[in-house]
Amino acid sequence: MSEDLEYAKAPHGSSRLSLQADCENCFGLCCVALPFAASADFAIDKHAGQPCQNLQADFRCGVHNSLRQMGFRGCTVYDCFGAGQKVSQVTYGGLDWRKSPKSAKEMFEVFPIMWQLHELLWYLSEALTLRPARPIRDELSQALDKTERLTNLDPDSILKLDVAAHRADVNKLLLRTSELVRADFLRSQRGSAGKRKTYSRGADLIGAKLRGADLRAANLRGAYLIAADLRGADLRGADLIGADFRDADIRGADLTESIFLTQPQINAAKGDASTKLPPSLSHPMHWSSPEA
Repeated sequence: MSEDLEYAKAPHGSSRLSLQADCENCFGLCCVALPFAASADFAIDKHAGQPCQNLQADFRCGVHNSLRQMGFRGCTVYDCFGAGQKVSQVTYGGLDWRKSPKSAKEMFEVFPIMWQLHELLWYLSEALTLRPARPIRDELSQALDKTERLTNLDPDSILKLDVAAHRADVNKLLLRTSELVRADFLRSQRGSAGKRKTYSRGADLIGAKLRGADLRAANLRGAYLIAADLRGADLRGADLIGADFRDADIRGADLTESIFLTQPQINAAKGDASTKLPPSLSHPMHWSSPEA
């Protein structure tokens, strides 16, 4: 299966590196454009378009090294898939909202749309690396190219996009990719074709006791895994797109060959050095702290 996961490199325009947040080249858009409410994840209320009280003049976070201790755990979970720097440096050509206040409201409305497009680019780029998805490679490439073109539109055109319709079209391809990859994974697991529990999309697994569970090639799309015990679980080959991993315990779990897993999902979970991740993802720094 490891060879299957290295089938091909995605086109340069949507390399996985370019789909990772680069805060140094962003105008602090996630700290301004997005709203949040006082909760376990955020210490205060903030409206959309209102700069966070911790945002400095240079667009850096003034409490970045102590966010979790100060009640801003949600900030350590979030990732924009590179949408922040794309809007800042490409869509608006490096002109920030402080120097151009007339464009501020528009920029803050463009950012969430760009975030959705970049998330789709992440999934499509991954799908193109999966050998079992060869039968639909051309369709995946076309969808990626189209999504990339949409990210390069002018602000007014981006605001007029029917993103929901585009997501629906892309999701059909991602679902076909999932079916091909999971079926291929099971075929490769000789002698392990015993019964496996199946789940429907959006399965309610909140607080589920799944320690050591065999979840290979499981369909966990959109599953609610909040606070689930997944210690030592085998999630290789599982489709994890949209699964909610908040406070899920994945210490010792094997997610190395899972598909459509993202850094925000990992950031929201509880893991440690024994958690095995796909090579494109990394262990969050807060996993090593007692507070995590």
